[in-house]
Amino acid sequence: MTRRTSFRFSVIFCLLLSGLLAGCGGLQEMWEGPAARGFYPKTMAILPISGTYDSAREDVEEVVAKVLIKSRRVEKVVPPDQVTDTFQTTKDAFDALVTYFSRMETTGQSDKNSAIKIGHALGADSLLVVKVNAWEYTREEGDNIARVGLSMRLVDAVNGAIVWKARHQVQESYLFIRPDMKDLATKLASDMIKYMPPEKR
Repeated sequence: MTRRTSFRFSVIFCLLLSGLLAGCGGLQEMWEGPAARGFYPKTMAILPISGTYDSAREDVEEVVAKVLIKSRRVEKVVPPDQVTDTFQTTKDAFDALVTYFSRMETTGQSDKNSAIKIGHALGADSLLVVKVNAWEYTREEGDNIARVGLSMRLVDAVNGAIVWKARHQVQESYLFIRPDMKDLATKLASDMIKYMPPEKR
């Protein structure tokens, strides 16, 4: 092996190793758009939690709001209960929300006009869309497992674009005493929001 070949092999090995190490501490899936670096919203509204796990919604809404407020990434957080109150009293905002979730579910894309209307109704320049992917006590390979999974999308309410999105889950094995799902959700939300723009200034 020549010196040049040996050097190239070493560089490739180091890059692969650093990629593996970086992946170990990160999220299962994460995407950040080019606008994320200059994205500094002042108010973030958490839209009503979606997903098939109805029993988890109130707990997840409470947890995400608390973790986001504690992170101090934005000056103001509009929690889901306040968002719901606005939609119940404003028909245009409610219609925009229905359209937004429908388009998101069918296409995976953020509907620009609906996002702008929602942001305007809530006085927010960013929206956080959260979905519960897992909320269960299950048994796998002889082990009792508690599992919570979430996906998040951060939307610029000024132009309707998705700035950042991520998916992750946490799980814990147990023998007799079931772990508290809210505690797991708090850990998960904290892990995810660490990677969310904007970075602390």
